[in-house]
Amino acid sequence: MLRSPRPDFLIIGAPKAGTTALHAALAQHPDVFVSNPKEPKYWLCDDAPPPHWTGPGDRHSQQEWIWRADRYADLFRGARDDQVRGESTPFYLWSRSAHRRIGEALPDVRLIAVVRDPVDRAYSNWMHLWSDGLERERDFVKAFAAQDQRVAEGYAPFWRYRELGLYGDQLAHLHQHVDPRQVLVMRYRDIVDEPAAAVDRACRHLGIREGLVDTIPRDNARAFARPGWRTRSFGPLVRAGAAAGQFVPPQVWRSASKPVVARLSDGTARRPRLSAEQRAALVDVFTDDIHLLSRLTGEDFSDWLSPVSRGSFDERARR
Repeated sequence: MLRSPRPDFLIIGAPKAGTTALHAALAQHPDVFVSNPKEPKYWLCDDAPPPHWTGPGDRHSQQEWIWRADRYADLFRGARDDQVRGESTPFYLWSRSAHRRIGEALPDVRLIAVVRDPVDRAYSNWMHLWSDGLERERDFVKAFAAQDQRVAEGYAPFWRYRELGLYGDQLAHLHQHVDPRQVLVMRYRDIVDEPAAAVDRACRHLGIREGLVDTIPRDNARAFARPGWRTRSFGPLVRAGAAAGQFVPPQVWRSASKPVVARLSDGTARRPRLSAEQRAALVDVFTDDIHLLSRLTGEDFSDWLSPVSRGSFDERARR
């Protein structure tokens, strides 16, 4: 009997928590077929185009969202019958409407949520947009505080530095639509510190062979763009180009933007760590949700309450 072309598993989040690395690792497994593109974002839509987001670069990137059911099904037609099929859209964990749609349409799906210290995740999120020239605010704490205003102005989900890190609340809502036994919660630190064990844990959850993938590719970190003449000169050019990019195919703008984005950094700057004072102020925002996540999973996440930043993927991997 032919299988319908749909995913057997989804990596659902969180953004900047290692989903790209885990996706790339599973793509190496002979029992796995993953979609191209990695993030179709289909379950964020309801068989209708995405909203017209208004943040820098939002309308350009939303051209890549796959919202038609037939196009989504096409992503999985190339899989062999003996492979599990999956895709990785890290906003599914955040999206309440995606929880409902996934639960209704994919009752047997396996979900993997990768979570990261929410302050470090938010900082990495800001760093991604800043180093790409899209974030205007050079001060992370000020950008973090601007979320509500930006949401009101129609910015896309990736700009929600605070909201994307409320994993406990997100998981509690997800459990209303998907059996908790079908949801695996993994930690970013395990992907960095024990990659082979982390991949094997994902494989057990998916019901496929273990021990065939023992490395996880490097995280998709950006070179840090030190605030200065480069960001003042080239940042506005990137944002203007991204706005114009909504009128051309996505690959055209991506190709044209690379040399401009590359000029934002001289390649020598290392991203600064958050100070203990900055972390302490932001940890308070997440404290209650961290405790909720611990109750839901039975795991201890109290290390996230520390005022000490853990650094980037590369820094952690070197240690």
